[in-house]
Amino acid sequence: MTKHFILIPAYQPDERLIELITDLKKLEFERILIINDGSDSTYDSIFLQATSFGCEIITHDSNLGKGAAIKTGIRAGYELFLDAQGCITCDADGQHLPDDIKKVSDMLLEHDHELILGTRQLSKKNTPKMNRFGNWFSSVYFKSITGIACPDTQTGLRGIPKSLNAIALSIPFNRYDYEMEFLFQAARENKHLVMIPIETVYLDENASSHFRPIVDSIRIYKQPIRFLIVSVSSAILDLSIFTLLVFLLKTSIFDVILIGTLVARLISGMFNFMLNRIWSFQSFSPIRKQFIKYLALYVTIFGLSVLFVYLLSFISVHLTMIKIFVDGTLFMLSYVIQKIWVFRNQTKEKASYRNFSKINNLD
Repeated sequence: MTKHFILIPAYQPDERLIELITDLKKLEFERILIINDGSDSTYDSIFLQATSFGCEIITHDSNLGKGAAIKTGIRAGYELFLDAQGCITCDADGQHLPDDIKKVSDMLLEHDHELILGTRQLSKKNTPKMNRFGNWFSSVYFKSITGIACPDTQTGLRGIPKSLNAIALSIPFNRYDYEMEFLFQAARENKHLVMIPIETVYLDENASSHFRPIVDSIRIYKQPIRFLIVSVSSAILDLSIFTLLVFLLKTSIFDVILIGTLVARLISGMFNFMLNRIWSFQSFSPIRKQFIKYLALYVTIFGLSVLFVYLLSFISVHLTMIKIFVDGTLFMLSYVIQKIWVFRNQTKEKASYRNFSKINNLD
């Protein structure tokens, strides 16, 4: 019997969950924990069947989300299975084949301090176009932030060793954004990601999935979306203040431009800093250190914008188009640096990991 337990978040599952359990039992997975994430009474018979197969069931009174279910399962799993060394998370809708689950479990035995990812081949023709694009985009986004190539950031088949429980339990997100943030946190802590290929299974164009493309994508990418909103708002504020000062100031044109630009940039810069700190990145680190870092980045980005626009001004392209290209590239660079350096909640993260380690006896 494996030292790991199987953790299955389940929201309104069908008979495919029972088929999965049956196959897992044949592969000698005896420790199976299912989190009923607020399914209505129509699905009681499915969970009753799972219980008859010896599965442990924990029920949320309401639908809290996949991330919340995984965290509930991790906490409960180590109380139910005292000698467990890790858990394997998999989906309840038949997308993860039992043999692939075993491959992840076997790999976790060999790499018991690393995060194991069952990686689908998403370029295959049977992958729905929206899923293919979504995974491609999230992989590019993940690599741009971490420098790590991960072709399937959305995989639900993961081997999580006990040593990573502190990270897994400290993540504040509770829905589909949880899995992406888990990868980011693991990468920040320099945890190695082990990726093994698994079969790509999409049944009925993934009709059984509870993933809502618009709402859940906004959740997953809410940080860059908020950053974009703040940046656009700051630009509008900058332009508005500059326009107002041009109207109010009665002096030479040079003084009007100089004063208007400085005042507008100062106010819009402070607005941008505070809104990114409080809303975009929700950072809790000391504000003085963050402001110094932000100011250094702000000046550097401004200097790079002037430099590259000047260097590219000699090519036969309109100067406005050159500026759009340069500032667009620097915008993305600024986001990455603000996320991983300026507004990183390093103190809070480390404190959270220590607290969870103590609670779960992980040290």
